[in-house]
Amino acid sequence: MAEKRIFNYKQALVIRADLKMSTGKIASQAAHAAVSAAEKCRKTKPEWFKAWIDEGQKKVVLKAADESELRKLLMQAEALGLPAALVEDAGLTEVPPGTVTALGVGPAPSELVDRVTGKLKLL
Repeated sequence: MAEKRIFNYKQALVIRADLKMSTGKIASQAAHAAVSAAEKCRKTKPEWFKAWIDEGQKKVVLKAADESELRKLLMQAEALGLPAALVEDAGLTEVPPGTVTALGVGPAPSELVDRVTGKLKLL
């Protein structure tokens, strides 16, 4: 039987559910959020970044109702001192330029990420 791994750090990627983006578009927006938030973490909380990398880079992909909810989550993350990044699309494919599509929170200690995103549903 496989041993259960314990993850002390994670990253949450939150996607707007109201935009009705294609699967590929959602994947690319999640990737933008993941890289942007991880890079912010690497610069501001290098010890969190290293621990998250060493653990295997746990991620969870969640959904938010709309842009307003994403912005509220961003403010909560920033109030807790978590690295977070809002994604604004370039508008080359499915949504108009400047559309806020996703939010990356963390990597950070799991209990802190959960304080911001713990009530959201999986995408």
